[in-house]
Amino acid sequence: MTATFNPLRSAKGSMWRGYALIAPLFLFLLSTFVVPTGMLLWRSVADPELGAALPLTASVLANWNGRGLPDEAEPALIADLKSVDRAKLASLSRRLSYEDAGFRALLQTTKRQIDSGAAGSLVAIQSKWSENSTWQAMKRAAGPIGAYHLLSAVDLKYDYEKGLGSLRPDGTLYRSIILRTFIIAFSTAIITLVLAFPLCIFLLRQTPKIHNVLLLFVLLPFWTSILVRTTAWLALLQDRGVINSLLMDMGIIDSPLKLLYNRVGVIIAMVHVMLPFMIFPLLGSMRSIDPRLYRAALSLGARPLYAFRRVYIPQVLPGMMAGMLMVFVVSLGFYITPMLVGGPGDQMISYYIALFTTSTLNWGLASSLGLILLSLTLALYTLQNLMVRGGSSKS
Repeated sequence: MTATFNPLRSAKGSMWRGYALIAPLFLFLLSTFVVPTGMLLWRSVADPELGAALPLTASVLANWNGRGLPDEAEPALIADLKSVDRAKLASLSRRLSYEDAGFRALLQTTKRQIDSGAAGSLVAIQSKWSENSTWQAMKRAAGPIGAYHLLSAVDLKYDYEKGLGSLRPDGTLYRSIILRTFIIAFSTAIITLVLAFPLCIFLLRQTPKIHNVLLLFVLLPFWTSILVRTTAWLALLQDRGVINSLLMDMGIIDSPLKLLYNRVGVIIAMVHVMLPFMIFPLLGSMRSIDPRLYRAALSLGARPLYAFRRVYIPQVLPGMMAGMLMVFVVSLGFYITPMLVGGPGDQMISYYIALFTTSTLNWGLASSLGLILLSLTLALYTLQNLMVRGGSSKS
């Protein structure tokens, strides 16, 4: 007796086998991208330290409007400091020190005085407890979520009396770092495009044998560590390095050019690292173009430059935009190259994220900077898609 074939059951079986095949990739993306991104979002707004260490104080401050401290605030803080865990108090001191470096000493001194019973009021212990700004700083940390870290990442602070204002009177810090990061990444993308475009045209005009040999040289950087490549540029760009020595021997310059520990050196090294990321998408786009279209435009009377701009460029535009986006996004996260080749004013946002996560342990600010960088990158990616679609529709 033979079993009857059930096409519906067979289709379901194929579907579940397909799901099983992509399950490892799904789990990998979930654990390496989705979960870390979710943690990034949470840490940028999480502010649990004051609520965990001083729950009564956090409850009182949560309902305070920031003007005229309520009478129950001081007794709540005294009661909390009497029973607070030392580890939680240390964590809270670190959080409040982001707003005022004197908070750590203020809390520790106040707790010692309360434990010893030497003073009856907070103002008698430290005069700073009479200042409204001290309590406002604690209210901003009352949590469990807040916008302090996100606002700090763009050099802003919310004052409950004056509203939104500048975090520091001496100008911006993190906004200039974000702008610097985008300028360096965009400059790298533009220069790699300018260098890769004629190289790709040259490669397409070669015989298959020469084409493959030249592609091998393009692939060579992928086989070398980025640390090794950056270290090589240190030898090339220094005052008595290969480039300056060659230029001086040829009589082109009289004194060494400053190519190291500045923006020029950073961009040169980054362009060298990122050039293959521009070449391959651009080369793939150029290969798909029918050369007869350009020749047809010339035969119909179009000038070479006009035919190149109106016929060739629209066809290669998706490859150009894909290469620029890839170079730009990868360049945003550069850390080793600017640290070794650049100066203090050339460090990108990844340097400060690493600093906050390893040295100062300010995970909230590090996550906020990462979130802002991610948001701006997604916005630029959306803009790039709209530009490509608009260019394709016009062509």
